[in-house]
Amino acid sequence: MTENELQRGARRRLAIIRHAQEVSHNVQKTCRYYGISRSCYYRWLERYNAEGEAGVRERSRGPIHSPTATSDEVVAKILYLRQHYHFGPQKIAMYLARYHDIEVSTSGVWRILKKAGLNRLPRSQRYQPHAKRWKRYEMPQPGHQVQIDVKFVAPIPGVTKKRYYQYTAIDDCTRLRILKIFERNNQRSAIQFVDYVCERLPFRVERVQTDNGGEFQKEFHWHVLDKGISHVYIKPRTPRLNGKVERSHRIDKDEFYALLRGVVIDSSKLFNEKIREWEQFYNYDRPHGGLSGQTPYERFKQKTSTKEPTVTEIRQPYNSVGDPTQQECNLALATSSSHLVLW
Repeated sequence: MTENELQRGARRRLAIIRHAQEVSHNVQKTCRYYGISRSCYYRWLERYNAEGEAGVRERSRGPIHSPTATSDEVVAKILYLRQHYHFGPQKIAMYLARYHDIEVSTSGVWRILKKAGLNRLPRSQRYQPHAKRWKRYEMPQPGHQVQIDVKFVAPIPGVTKKRYYQYTAIDDCTRLRILKIFERNNQRSAIQFVDYVCERLPFRVERVQTDNGGEFQKEFHWHVLDKGISHVYIKPRTPRLNGKVERSHRIDKDEFYALLRGVVIDSSKLFNEKIREWEQFYNYDRPHGGLSGQTPYERFKQKTSTKEPTVTEIRQPYNSVGDPTQQECNLALATSSSHLVLW
């Protein structure tokens, strides 16, 4: 209840008391006229005589003791995540369950935000509805498609003194990301980055998808094909087709670059050290809403350990030695895990 509503209710109660004392001189008639009970009138009158006009203000109707109420410590964590990271109720509940073993429902988080006046984000960060929706998709296995894009990092006051270029690669299936900072944005940097991605990812890349930027043109295209990887371009002026990497850049802006305050970065080497730490957190520790709360690495382990057999594998006769296809899957998983240790 707002302050104006409290003042309006107090003026009404004071008017009822004065009506009985100065106009009707009869409590029963006044109560019948205003539609209240006599016990309610006398309760207001007692408070008015004891405290004055402050006594007729609306009081809290909540219980005096709430044993099951959310503790102040949990409320502080919820408000901190909202104010510093702009997380929604679902992601806040996800973080509390994962990192603090605190179970709070999504609706409970929303009520806490509503009470604190933080249930609505700033206009620039609200969800923008689209007139035409597009179909979401996800590749079935790691490495089937990797989206690559470039984020332009403008000079940050007090942090960076020149412009850098963040090259980003994200696996369409697991959301595993590889990040690297370059001082120049050209085909040479793009070629170095795709080689770096192929070395770092724990699986073979089958296809690379990029936009039509100048850094991804002929030299880059033929270099990718020479590595045995197909390269496809998205349609012009349709960044949504590279939606996963575009959305990850927004996460970088909200959760990484927004917190780079007071740290002076004047070299690409230092910048790469910082962004490597952020990459490790994103891949191994940060729960992903699009993965039902899993981290990208957890999704990778799930996909590689529960591979569905193909029709050819089902038709292969079973023998005492064991299914060679399953042995190959186990070997591939062990090899992938050994690569991940080197990250």
